[in-house]
Amino acid sequence: MTRLGFLLDSGSCIGCHACTVACKSEHDVPLGVNRTWVKYIETGAFPDVTRQFTVMRCNQCDDAPCMSICPTSALYRAPNGVVDFDDGNCIGCKACMNACPYDALYINPDTGTAHKCNMCNHRIEVGLEPSCQIVCPTEAIRIGDLDDPESEISRAAAEGLPVRSPEQNTRPKVYYRGIDPGLLDPTATAIANDGLIWADAGPDHPTAPLRAGRAPADEAGVAARTAYTTAHPMAWKEKVSAYLVTKAVAAGVMAMAALLVVLGHGDARAAVGVAPPLVAGGFLAVTGALLVGDLRQPRRFHYLLTRANRSSWLVKGAYVLMAFSAVCALWLIAGATGTEGLLRALIIPAVLGAAGTAGYTAFLFAQCEGRDLWQTPLLLPVLLAQTATAGGAAFAVLDLFMEGPAPVVVRWVMATGLILTAALTAAELIPDPDRSRNAKLAMAALTRGRYALRFWLGGVMAGLVAPAGMVLYAVAAEIEGPALPAAAGVLALAGMFVYEDAFVRAGQSAPLS
Repeated sequence: MTRLGFLLDSGSCIGCHACTVACKSEHDVPLGVNRTWVKYIETGAFPDVTRQFTVMRCNQCDDAPCMSICPTSALYRAPNGVVDFDDGNCIGCKACMNACPYDALYINPDTGTAHKCNMCNHRIEVGLEPSCQIVCPTEAIRIGDLDDPESEISRAAAEGLPVRSPEQNTRPKVYYRGIDPGLLDPTATAIANDGLIWADAGPDHPTAPLRAGRAPADEAGVAARTAYTTAHPMAWKEKVSAYLVTKAVAAGVMAMAALLVVLGHGDARAAVGVAPPLVAGGFLAVTGALLVGDLRQPRRFHYLLTRANRSSWLVKGAYVLMAFSAVCALWLIAGATGTEGLLRALIIPAVLGAAGTAGYTAFLFAQCEGRDLWQTPLLLPVLLAQTATAGGAAFAVLDLFMEGPAPVVVRWVMATGLILTAALTAAELIPDPDRSRNAKLAMAALTRGRYALRFWLGGVMAGLVAPAGMVLYAVAAEIEGPALPAAAGVLALAGMFVYEDAFVRAGQSAPLS
């Protein structure tokens, strides 16, 4: 058995970038992205300032989260232990970028597929060394077999040399000798307000907030300044945020319809049997369009089924969406034909399908091990509570166009969903000493930093407090007209998107490298 890894001697690294250039030349890496790069940090205070360097790259993890989340097994383990990739299988979903705790993956702008360091496996397989190792003038880069007890890297591992982010439990196989701790902990360094030397990481580059005079252990404190690194753009943005809302509407409207059948309103053919599955089907179609539209290789979307990696929740989610679509189709048939018996038989499948459609994203986000904010156990109940809100909101809007049954029940369901979401959000904001520094930085960005305005004003006030007040007033005042609840429903859904967009972006705001 062979388990190849890297031993990087940061104490010998002179920051010459020969490894980066050799890697680009060997693999035709386009401008703006890197498989391997050199990071500079500066420690101390003028005039006693020290600049230190280290090489950053894929850590060839023994328990690689990028492999687990990849829906098409485009990332796989070679017989020598190297985590390699197959361009022909990649659909460009970018899930691996969020699963990796080391910023090792990027989307190649020329191919639309995920690339990373693969230790020049094509060279290793024919007995050659990686290109970066050959060109390093100080021999600071060396590969070796961790299963060979006589190898230098095996002895280094036995010495307990540090690795990056060991708390992620990915068992990385890149060991660092003579390295400043600030180079290994991206949350302990920050890009200063005057930017980087020789590079522009861009406005979306994640970085810890720079607070002079604060201790490194402090939530916002940093130990050093990042002077040079490579850009790491945000992988998931508004399309992912919107898809969380569209599938919540699809799930919520069917769950609401199932509840109305349980309450004896199955005979309302148009409002319960026909409109809900049509609305759900439409929003499921939009959900699919958003998912496919976010792929960098959208023509390969069918690989999710034809080349499926069933350990990925992207694949499991696709199965859930297909099963739920089938339930919606059967519900439409039952509603259109007035077959109440079939509607009753579909209650449990509809509820289970709605819960699965709403909730599977919690498990998908849990596979994104690089994003600690998303690892919260409250994410699943939040998604289910949002589904109740979305179901009530959808029916409240439908009441504008057709006379629906039990409007008070619809309003109470929406109000309950809003109240539960608000309570769960408040619980998530309670300081947790066990929360990782990465998660604390992301939470700070969400509640006090770059995304605070959209979170508090759009997500909380406009998306939770205002619509809850409107619906509860409509119930308490026994307002019969549908206008106020419908307006509350529209406001709740708009606020839900703003909330999700802030949460998705903030989760990717903490630096990983």
